[in-house]
Amino acid sequence: MPIRPLPDTLINQIAAGEVVERPASVVKELVENALDAGARRVDIDLEEGGIRLIRIRDDGCGIAAEELPLALSRHATSKIASLDDLEAVATLGFRGEALPSIASISRFSLSSRRATDAHGAVLRVDGGKAAAVAPAAHAIGTTVEVRDLFYNVPARRKFLRAPRTELGHIEEWLRSLALARPRIDLRLAVDGKPARRYRAEADNPGARVAEALGPEFFGQSLRIEHSASGLHLHGWIGAPPYSRALGDQQYLYVNGRAVRDRHLGHAAKSAYKEVLFHGRQPAYVLFLELDPLRVDVNVHPAKHEVRFRDARLIYDFVLGALREALADSRAQHAAAMAMPRDLHAHGGHALPALSPGRVEDTRAFYVALYGEASVSAGLPAPHPPRADESLPPLGHALAILHARYLLAQDARGLLAIDLHEAHRRASLLRLRTAHAGVGLSPQPLLLPLPLRVDGERAARAQAMVSRLAAVAVVLERTGDQEVQLRQVPALLIDADLPALIDALLALPEDAPEQALLQTLATHLPLPQRALTVAEMNAWLRDIERSDADAAGDAALVRRWTLNEMDGAGG
Repeated sequence: MPIRPLPDTLINQIAAGEVVERPASVVKELVENALDAGARRVDIDLEEGGIRLIRIRDDGCGIAAEELPLALSRHATSKIASLDDLEAVATLGFRGEALPSIASISRFSLSSRRATDAHGAVLRVDGGKAAAVAPAAHAIGTTVEVRDLFYNVPARRKFLRAPRTELGHIEEWLRSLALARPRIDLRLAVDGKPARRYRAEADNPGARVAEALGPEFFGQSLRIEHSASGLHLHGWIGAPPYSRALGDQQYLYVNGRAVRDRHLGHAAKSAYKEVLFHGRQPAYVLFLELDPLRVDVNVHPAKHEVRFRDARLIYDFVLGALREALADSRAQHAAAMAMPRDLHAHGGHALPALSPGRVEDTRAFYVALYGEASVSAGLPAPHPPRADESLPPLGHALAILHARYLLAQDARGLLAIDLHEAHRRASLLRLRTAHAGVGLSPQPLLLPLPLRVDGERAARAQAMVSRLAAVAVVLERTGDQEVQLRQVPALLIDADLPALIDALLALPEDAPEQALLQTLATHLPLPQRALTVAEMNAWLRDIERSDADAAGDAALVRRWTLNEMDGAGG
């Protein structure tokens, strides 16, 4: 085949493979263009998770009618004009690739009006083929409509996930943007209904943090501000007790641009190393500001990676700033982290084993904790409850015993709670809550996991594809007796995946989503580390929220009253 130039439409479709991964990529590029145009309010309308429709409206400066075709030309931009501009770029967009790439794989329209224009103008594009610019009524600003994404690139369209999953990616990106731009009013509507609004917070960025990540993070975070060597780091870092099982609340920005940088991420993780248990993840919202000449943002077409010109200096700066902020927490938690696995809440007592069927063993355990005099005097806890104090149904956590029981106390005595059953119930509530909200966070496998199954299960896997996708499990049939697992909920990435899939395929094809969630909860692995008292109590409160009668459930709880313990010791 002779060498020949590619047609423009095909060039743009190839570029779209790098710029446009999914609907969230389109939303990102279009909203960033709106912000670069000076918008103070951005409205985002979605249908079917952005697959059927993405509409972005802004109140920015607008585009001249005669420049609309140019806006859809490759590498046409108003943001840079020379290499010097590129090296010091401060806008979110600058490559001039997004609009033509998006227009080449969708049914696209671009409408705009400037303040000096008598009326607006619109340019419509279908699969890369543009019509003539036409007059149109439009307020000051710009509207971009993207319909039927990937309709003319079926190989790409089949990789899109369920609308709920795609919507979850968009909402997570919008949360990240909201943290970085507290002065912008962001509104999201889904399938014609208002779904989310981040109100502009001109003088109180902390309010935006609380709105985006919740009051729990904001209430347990430390404000940080540190400057040195021409670098400025500021933001919020979660106090060590607010650690996470996943790195789902780690937001890092360089000169206002959200980035993923493994060196800065490693610096943050290293700073927390001495104050977090193994496997726990810190939470933070951090903004690094420096001279644009010291950072290269032109690394990847999606612009989510950067390269620093003095990477080691910046690494040491971030690490030092976070360590200094965490210094007080490190001192407070050093003693607790050095205590034995089952006893870190109570000091170095040597505790006997607890057998729930033997009251005398329970009393011996209590004596070891608080002493004979305390038990004889009827004081079952280091902080005995007052008569008017209301205790939760499952009491307050004390310790984990032999990785089998969670020991708790209430006003009447001791409760031994089956640890595995407690974990299953707390996990089920967590999965249900996430599923009812933005959906379960998906975790694609690095390599698909092939699994051998019998013919009946292989057929069931094929029939359950959409039902499993609704709970973030992507499973496809690849043979008469083989399936491939491609994705699971992020919470289950460390689970026994073959056992999980076997259990899911043992369910009826029309199993309700609650049955799927119960199966997922059963296979969520227990933490492989010592739990803090706060984490144990969080489990207990989760169980109480999911089952008001949990305290009376014999499958979950065994109870010993003070009278029983006194009688056993008599």
